[in-house]
Amino acid sequence: MLRVPVSNQDSSAVKLVLDDGTAFDGYSFGFKSDSPVVGEVVFNTGMVGYTEAMTDPSYSGQLLCFTYPLIGNYGVADYTFDENGICQGFESTGIKTRGIIVSRASETPSHYRMKHSLGQWMQSEGITGIEAIDTRELTLHLREKGVMMGVISASVQDGIEALRSTSDYSSIDFCRQVSTKSPVKYGKNAAGSIAIIDCGLKLNIVRCLVRRGFEVTVFPYETKFEELDSHYDGVVISNGPGDPKNCVPAIELARTAIDKSIPTLGICLGTQIIGLALGAETFKLKYGHRGQNKPCVDLKTGRCLVTSQNHGYSVDEKSLEGTGLEPWFRNADDKTLEGLMHENKPCISVQFHPEASPGPVDAGYVFDLFSDLVRERS
Repeated sequence: MLRVPVSNQDSSAVKLVLDDGTAFDGYSFGFKSDSPVVGEVVFNTGMVGYTEAMTDPSYSGQLLCFTYPLIGNYGVADYTFDENGICQGFESTGIKTRGIIVSRASETPSHYRMKHSLGQWMQSEGITGIEAIDTRELTLHLREKGVMMGVISASVQDGIEALRSTSDYSSIDFCRQVSTKSPVKYGKNAAGSIAIIDCGLKLNIVRCLVRRGFEVTVFPYETKFEELDSHYDGVVISNGPGDPKNCVPAIELARTAIDKSIPTLGICLGTQIIGLALGAETFKLKYGHRGQNKPCVDLKTGRCLVTSQNHGYSVDEKSLEGTGLEPWFRNADDKTLEGLMHENKPCISVQFHPEASPGPVDAGYVFDLFSDLVRERS
């Protein structure tokens, strides 16, 4: 196994133990937990964007492995807010990953906005990391065996015992844990008003809608359709963590909104929720799509986009018959479904992240198409 020198001399030896018994030796950094840290082990192939990824609520309950060999080289800025009250440079106001896995964490970052090193930021928020393991070997193992539960612990035995007593990732309703607890409003109503159902919302979705002139209200995950004021011109079902089949409240709301012909946009988990709401099926991908260079083909135009992605589940294209939904995007690599469009309702959805953050902005026009649907209804 590759041994990578670590710069933090106070690091202590720990292990990453996978559910299949595979173990990796490494050193702890960030918050030094006295107890094992358990989560679903997944990997992200992005070269930048660790602050956005780590604050993305979709990673809740997961141990995130970064495949890029050096993470943290531009440090971490303070949480600041723009004129609309939206946190800048992060996708939420706190780290949402259960822990992170890196080959090497930089202890000498440099950036003009930097206030903390990666390790200092994690320490302040109680998040554990493991470094100096061969992340290439780990990634290849997950690609071959599939994502699985894992634990950062002091010993293999401690890790095995922790895994035995932990619920499987797919059985937990993480959306309820990360969603806002009360409605929050952003922006001014120049183009219309949008209700976002927060299943684990990335803040750049809000930024993209506010820039297009919308007043945006973010509602808790368990909001019922009847609780939405009648003046909302469109509904967005956000991204989020976990198995979409656990998202019963959002599924019911999406079904009603679509039935009433309210312009509806689903993003990432929102696509799976819309599919389930109209009778399609979802399934878990072997190792998911997480990175910033994922090619997707727009089946309406033939154009291939480079997209930012973070998902472990997908809508089964074979189950679309009779749902009123038709394929909109398809992944150019594994041919899985990456977008849906309703045949006669103002409903569109994408499995990737059109808001990027991090990643390319090729797919930003998805928000423009949604804006058109809202204007047409008005």
